[in-house]
Amino acid sequence: MNTGVTNIVVVGGGTAGWITAGTIAAESIKKYGLGVINVTLVESANIAPIGVGEGTWPTMRQTLANMGISEYDFIKKCNATFKQGSQFNAWCSGQIEDSYYHPFSLPADFVNTNLAWHWMSNSHQMPFAELVSPQQVVCQYQLAPKPFPYDEYSAVCNYGYHLDAAAFAEFLKNHCMTKLGVTHIIDDLVAVNAADKLNTKDKCNSQNPIDLDIESITTRKHGNIEGDFFIDCTGQKALLIGEHYQVPFICKKDVLFIDSAIAVQLPTEIEDEIASVTLSTAQPAGWIWDIGLHNRRGIGHVYASDYINDERAQQQLISYLNKQANRTVKQDDLSFRQIKFKPGHRAKFWHRNCVAVGLSAGFVEPLEASSLALVELSAQMIAQQLPSNRAAMSRLAEQFNQRFLYRWQRVIDFLKLHYVLSQRQDSQFWLDNRKPDSIPESLKHQLAIWQDQTPWHYDFDRIEVFPSASYQYVLCGMGFKTNLNGLKPSLQQETIAVENYNRVQASTGQFLAKLASHRKVIQQIRAA
Repeated sequence: MNTGVTNIVVVGGGTAGWITAGTIAAESIKKYGLGVINVTLVESANIAPIGVGEGTWPTMRQTLANMGISEYDFIKKCNATFKQGSQFNAWCSGQIEDSYYHPFSLPADFVNTNLAWHWMSNSHQMPFAELVSPQQVVCQYQLAPKPFPYDEYSAVCNYGYHLDAAAFAEFLKNHCMTKLGVTHIIDDLVAVNAADKLNTKDKCNSQNPIDLDIESITTRKHGNIEGDFFIDCTGQKALLIGEHYQVPFICKKDVLFIDSAIAVQLPTEIEDEIASVTLSTAQPAGWIWDIGLHNRRGIGHVYASDYINDERAQQQLISYLNKQANRTVKQDDLSFRQIKFKPGHRAKFWHRNCVAVGLSAGFVEPLEASSLALVELSAQMIAQQLPSNRAAMSRLAEQFNQRFLYRWQRVIDFLKLHYVLSQRQDSQFWLDNRKPDSIPESLKHQLAIWQDQTPWHYDFDRIEVFPSASYQYVLCGMGFKTNLNGLKPSLQQETIAVENYNRVQASTGQFLAKLASHRKVIQQIRAA
């Protein structure tokens, strides 16, 4: 039986559910017109989304633009600000001066010139990120990545966003319903119903629900909701891909030890400057994120429960808050939110006519904001390669699974890299992170290559979540040294490098002159 795929059912809301529904709906309208592909999102009113992911990658600009969303409206209604990268404090040695940047803008002339090799060969005293891009200085001065007024989604410096996750999900919901024709059903899922027979020419005659397509889901008030294709956005419960289909979960706690978080919101004054980077400050058994929004800061301590208990972790967070607020923070004045998770991902993400996106597919710690990036990439691939009929689905599922298993492994490698390169000696957490048996073989292989040559385009696939530039920023920022065997750049290469450095310094001066403070630009947008 070769049926068409025209009814898409997204089970679960939150950021993952609404990004997926909106991306599919927008792409379908572009391809076929309104009403040909029907997208329905079913979510329970009794399940609050986790909503921790308040930082995005620059890819979010294109994701929003593809859905026809106004950047002005998004910033106003989601309490959003600009994110130009990350600043890592105390990750290398734990000393006060220990800090480096991972900006979103690529190093100068990145397509043609490997400035990381030149930087290492000359033992430059200036930080790599500052030497190869104006963005570090722009962030240090707490400037916006572009002036106001501006063309929406345009950039002087590359940027993503910091945002209020709950407001973002609500904003996406309203846009998807009013502009993209997505049907919204609020109800509780009570059953997942398998088809009576196989919908493909599979030789298997099994009647086990695991081997059959999903025909419908049963909800408490609306009864059965049928669909051709189901997307599991039910969070860590993974009600379709995990509970129904029993797709195994691959735990990665042996590599990435962090499994807990305590989140809190710290109100700010309207005159306070807003950082345009995610601040990441290392702690004895994890790290603290610090994200600036228009009227508050979202701050949280992510940590490994095998190395510290919840009470001690919260005390470390309060100590950080006291320093940041320049006043004594009383626990009773703040609401602390405890989050537990198992780091890892599904053995596959697309099974039969069901695909998992978001936390149902997997989750690792929020370092480098990989979670939302994977949601975007998943939604885009599903939308752009949505099978026109059921017969094509198995082939696309295999391709999707191969690609995202690769992406998950590469994300895990990149996050682990931050810990492997640290020289902190103050706790067992940091010492254990450098033990060889906790390092994936794929990362060991790359580190062995980088012992003799700096990361470059050839080290990475074109479908990477994190480009080679990200590896350069982290490796150089963490003090990694490549053994160049005394080789020095030729006069021609030296000239090219110096010319690039000079252009960066000239651009830095121009940006400092033309860019306004981050706070001022956000206020101008909100007033527009």
